[in-house]
Amino acid sequence: MNEFSRRNVLRGGLAATAAGAVVAGTGASAMAASRSASTAVDAAPCLPPPGPSRIGRGDPRYRSLASRGYNRRFEGDPEHVWVVGATEHVVRAVQEAVDSGRRVTVRSGGHGFEDFVADPAVEVVIDTSAMTAVSYDPGRRAFAVEAGALLGEVYRKLYLGWGVTVPAGWCPTVGAGGHVLGGGFGPLSRLLGLAVDHLYGVEVVVVDREGRARSVVATRERSDPNRDLWWAHTGGGGGSFGIVTRYWFRSPGARGDDPSGLLPAPPAGVLSFSVAWDWQKLDKASFARLVRNHGEWVERHSAPDSPYLGLYSELQLNRRPLGTIGLIGQVAADSGAQRLLDDHLTAINEGVPVQPVRTVKNQAWLAAALAGSPGDPGPVYRLKVKSGYLRRRLTDRQIEVLHHHLTRSDYDHPGGSLSLYTFGGKVNTVAPDATATPHRDTIMKMFYANGWEDPRDDARHLTWLRELYRELYADTGGVPAAADGAFINYPDNDLTDPAWNTGAPWHTLYYRDNYPRLQRIKAKWDPRDIFHHALSIRPA
Repeated sequence: MNEFSRRNVLRGGLAATAAGAVVAGTGASAMAASRSASTAVDAAPCLPPPGPSRIGRGDPRYRSLASRGYNRRFEGDPEHVWVVGATEHVVRAVQEAVDSGRRVTVRSGGHGFEDFVADPAVEVVIDTSAMTAVSYDPGRRAFAVEAGALLGEVYRKLYLGWGVTVPAGWCPTVGAGGHVLGGGFGPLSRLLGLAVDHLYGVEVVVVDREGRARSVVATRERSDPNRDLWWAHTGGGGGSFGIVTRYWFRSPGARGDDPSGLLPAPPAGVLSFSVAWDWQKLDKASFARLVRNHGEWVERHSAPDSPYLGLYSELQLNRRPLGTIGLIGQVAADSGAQRLLDDHLTAINEGVPVQPVRTVKNQAWLAAALAGSPGDPGPVYRLKVKSGYLRRRLTDRQIEVLHHHLTRSDYDHPGGSLSLYTFGGKVNTVAPDATATPHRDTIMKMFYANGWEDPRDDARHLTWLRELYRELYADTGGVPAAADGAFINYPDNDLTDPAWNTGAPWHTLYYRDNYPRLQRIKAKWDPRDIFHHALSIRPA
């Protein structure tokens, strides 16, 4: 998910979704020695990796590297940026930062929504965008993915090389580095689980109590003494424990040495769809009926044995000035896809006096994965996002609040939206403490967003989104109920602010009962709190 995974900008506004957005602050890489031991898809695997290059303010490359984040609200100004190509480069860069007392962080795909990398206090940024290898490691019987590898390249190389995939985000330009650390969610997750449900191992550059930087490999093997570090990276968010330089993926229970059997195979084809309702033809009652129908369908069809697990959709509740309410998604099925989509739309539109306009496309799976979600104009907007999970549909009171804020006449900006993503299915077959991702009983994920261009309008647009969120959760202190929670890869610093949150603590919303364990792992592996930001794990 940054994992956002798409930004549909229409008529000057932003209708945003984010199945593939990421938390900036971590990544994945390979040691040079292991390159020759792996069967790589990359051309010329024996060439030395790029870097390390220390780019300061006087270098013409500096501006591109320092301002590579997606959210235009935040512009970094570090003393220098390291371009790294291998794990040993990261160790060197981290060690230099620790020895000089400089604040250090890392960027992979650059799709972070808050100021974790662009924080003015950050003095050193480690840029992993040159670390893009995707290979098969026969020694671990797992696929290695480096930090800067974009999801589109991960899908392409895994599928063309071995016919397999990882069920990660919809946006092909999101970096694997931070995306996986938040759980890794996308269009195939209802059918195949989260990306972390297939995570076998992780390589992390950590700093010990004496200030020594080193790389550590941690796997899910019960006998691995570093297993707790692997667990922390299955949903504990980025920028808390160290810098991930490489992931290994192998599905639990996979047997044998044939790589094609060690990760799931995607469907050969998918039915991609985009649906639009004319906002001007929807009154308050028909809007409520549409949203209620959608929620009731998701309640009925999010069990692990549902015949609709291959259907993924996002209901985009845009502001009325944008002109439409949208539904986008995919049906991952080699047969019967059109029937599943027809059933989905019939149920959502029951009793709604507006017939939507539908566009469908049958695509090979890889073509759809590389195309991503509809619309992606690039990093040109100032953004604010929020999130929430649902175990049941929105209440009628919440739907009324939504209608008010999406149609209110005292705010004319078309960019604000709330997207409702289908969730559950195979995701909910994993115990909440088996990984650091605890939200294993939810059926929907919610992504709130507003985007604009003029910095002079910041206060107005931030206030609209904050007021919508607070009023929607008025019964639980202005934030989601603790039992529902929020998604760390759509980070929201407001959750730490008592002016906007009088309900569940931010760490409960993101991690539920897993937070104390994450704190203990933080204290063990980052005792000096070298890696931190506004929403990082606090040491126990």
